[in-house]
Amino acid sequence: MSCWDTIADYGLRSLGIGERLLPRDNFTLCQQVTLIGSGMIWNVYFGTLAMVSGFFLATAVALGKAAQSPLLRKPSEWFIFVFRGSPLFIQFFFAYFLFLSLKQTHPIFEPFTAAWLGALIVLFLNTAAYSGEIFYGALQSIPKGDLEAADAYGFTGWNKFRRITWPTMLRLAWPAYTNEAIFLFHATALVFFSGFPAWQQRGDALYYASYFADKTFNPFIPYPILAGYFILLTLTVTGLFGLVNRRLNRHLPQQSRSKLRLRPNLLR
Repeated sequence: MSCWDTIADYGLRSLGIGERLLPRDNFTLCQQVTLIGSGMIWNVYFGTLAMVSGFFLATAVALGKAAQSPLLRKPSEWFIFVFRGSPLFIQFFFAYFLFLSLKQTHPIFEPFTAAWLGALIVLFLNTAAYSGEIFYGALQSIPKGDLEAADAYGFTGWNKFRRITWPTMLRLAWPAYTNEAIFLFHATALVFFSGFPAWQQRGDALYYASYFADKTFNPFIPYPILAGYFILLTLTVTGLFGLVNRRLNRHLPQQSRSKLRLRPNLLR
């Protein structure tokens, strides 16, 4: 079988398209690269949807934590505390068994026991908590002169938030938020090693890398391939967020523009 045939058979296997059975012996480099790359589709899916949806919840949580009213501030503080204070792996574990218990009494929760929805919800809440704390810190760092100038120009309420507060918050928070986005994509590798099962062996990149490592007793081929894919994904995220960062800072002099500094979290 040529490498092109392997790509045709296994390129979309993680989505259920192509060969149903995984290779059992005589593993080739092309098979490993193709299947691990196929699994990256799920990592991109989890990371992209969780990041996009979590962005809006994070903004609401940050505003809630900065609010004067305890009815808004306390729920936001506890939400951030719970999801930042517990390991992501444990969150996956408890979420799966919670959805599994609800499914037994309420069949409507059956989709939540699948990784495509249940794990996505966990990632969505987790990144919203971390991003919410980042946005809250940025809100607290907005120069008072900017807000006073907005008041002097007659900006109030929603108009002030939309044109002054929110853009300034994003500009200050964006470098740290970029690091959170990178870590979120890395964290997607935990999905199929938590309680959520891989249905019909349709897992993510780490799932296939572990499969080859177990079968060949040689982890020094599949895991570097996996690392290479994540490095390419990180470069893509960094490039896209860099463009947004440049857009947010376009009104500043060149020497005053904040540059992205990647500081990956070693522990979550």
